[in-house]
Amino acid sequence: MVLALIYDFDGTLSPGNMQEYDFIPAIGKAKEEFWNKCNQTAYDNDADPILTYMNEMIRSADQSGVSLRREAFRASGAKVELFDGVEGWFKRINAYAKNRGMEVEHYINSSGIREMIEGTPIAKYFRKIYACSFLYTVDGVAYWPGVAVNYTTKTQFLFKINKGIDSVYDTKQINRFIPEELRAVPFRNMIYIGDGTTDIPCMRLVKEKNGNAIAVYNPVETQVGESLQQLIDDHRVNFVAPADYTPEGKLDEIVKSIIDKLAIEHRLEGLRNL
Repeated sequence: MVLALIYDFDGTLSPGNMQEYDFIPAIGKAKEEFWNKCNQTAYDNDADPILTYMNEMIRSADQSGVSLRREAFRASGAKVELFDGVEGWFKRINAYAKNRGMEVEHYINSSGIREMIEGTPIAKYFRKIYACSFLYTVDGVAYWPGVAVNYTTKTQFLFKINKGIDSVYDTKQINRFIPEELRAVPFRNMIYIGDGTTDIPCMRLVKEKNGNAIAVYNPVETQVGESLQQLIDDHRVNFVAPADYTPEGKLDEIVKSIIDKLAIEHRLEGLRNL
């Protein structure tokens, strides 16, 4: 049995937005200045905020002489900070699930930059990184958004995981009817971990289809955790926990308990057969 753990990135695996650790300082701006400019451009033009921030990255880097090569984005990603326990999380959860007869596939579903995530030390653990990315010239320089992922387009990737489709481009297989019992990862075998409003459509979709959605928050911001409790009251998520990925954290206990529950349900289903 395959279990999919699907993660947002910014605010979920990392305390901040990935651009803020290296890219924004490199173009000589404060993070507030950069994001305010992106949001104002989106507001003034009634445009998608994801596309405007990607455009602003290209424009600001070009003006500042900052490299727009894929390798530069990955080098910038290597400087992104991660929450406590993240680097050891994947092997530990994989081993726990394996002992209960389950295989875990990890996915990223993010409005951040894929090339930056590829530069992090945890990139190797993900079967697929669904995130924003650029188109590149023949010389390897980013010149235009290639994939833009906002809060509603994130949901499409859940259906791709459900049907075992890795391609972002694909528009045929994703719309082909596949009986539920033949799908790669049933929604009930999904755990979605996210931190905010851009994840709500995904978290609610997974929960409504009998999977599990977990809203996480920065452990140092306890008031944020209290406000996220409303997501449980509104039936949008199953659990709320600090973004603490250590073995002692609540998140570890929640995910392992879900794995135990799925393993028991799988055994009970087998007992129904003569």
